Amino acid sequence: MRSEAWARGLGTVLGVVGGFILGYALIRKAGIPPPGSGVIISLTTLEGLIFSYLGAPYLLGGWLRLNLQLRTTPLPDLVAALLGLIVGLLIAVLIGYFVRDFPYGVPLSAVLALLLGLTGANVGLNRRTELLALAGLSRPDPQAARRIRGALLDTSVIIDGRVLDLARTGFLDMPLVVPRFVLKELQQVADSSDAVRRNRGRRGLEVLTQLQKEPELTIEFRDDDPIGELEVDSKLIRVARKSNLAILTNDFNLNRIARLEGVTVLNLNELTNALKPIAIPGEELSVAVVKEGKEHGQGVGYLDDGTMVVIENGRRFLNQTVSATVTSVLQTAAGRMIFASPANGAAAPAPLPRRPRKDA
Repeated sequence: MRSEAWARGLGTVLGVVGGFILGYALIRKAGIPPPGSGVIISLTTLEGLIFSYLGAPYLLGGWLRLNLQLRTTPLPDLVAALLGLIVGLLIAVLIGYFVRDFPYGVPLSAVLALLLGLTGANVGLNRRTELLALAGLSRPDPQAARRIRGALLDTSVIIDGRVLDLARTGFLDMPLVVPRFVLKELQQVADSSDAVRRNRGRRGLEVLTQLQKEPELTIEFRDDDPIGELEVDSKLIRVARKSNLAILTNDFNLNRIARLEGVTVLNLNELTNALKPIAIPGEELSVAVVKEGKEHGQGVGYLDDGTMVVIENGRRFLNQTVSATVTSVLQTAAGRMIFASPANGAAAPAPLPRRPRKDA
């Protein structure tokens, strides 16, 4: 809000000054005497005030997006884009030399310079490796074309919220990219008349806010919006293929379609299934009770992978292998701990030897 107010204030001042100078130049060139000169200066000053006040936030937004792009784009990509821009402008100058004598030759030369400059920058940015290899400055990297440069977030994974916990663990070592059309869909969900959808949309916006606050995570918002595509899933696949990005999602259908299109998919549900505990409540385990537990009557055993199994009332099975039924699984930062109870079919311990009576 402060930056927007600052931009409006500075833009208003510049607009008023520019409008006044423009009006003054007009009346001097046309030789308009008062009071017409005062009216013209007032109108141009008012126009400068209105246009600058309304247009300043858009200019500020464009500048912030450009600044974000410059900060997140790797330096080799920036250098390649700059060289491509220079080559495009040089070609535009050569063509403009021949078309300047045509009708509207100067505007045509300006349009050619703009189009060829942008085309050169785009080619230099997207084909940097091939151009350097063609010039003999580097060897082509066969893995470069398949290297993932980041992960696209879709609406489902943002609303789910587990991506925030995953980012905080440090396992996400790639930039996260949120296209504007995904952000727009999320905003539509947050503005829904249905209370459940509205709460889900607001949760997704809060997740994005928290992701932006993570110091070790890079998240960027892109304006990529493929022309001719109406479905958000199709747009995600197009953007992922174009920019060599993976898609981070929970959507089963998007997962299947994207993989058919040759796009790398990171599915949080598949990750969760891969990290499921090796035991679930109700499952029976065969474990050797090797020591006593901390609580009264507990016995402690270990699985082959070192997972601790705490057996309630298992002390009586000390140094025996017993069949135990899992009651709960506790996952901590130190590892996994399983709580169990002896199964119905567990063998009874050997009877303790009877002590002789003192009066015997």
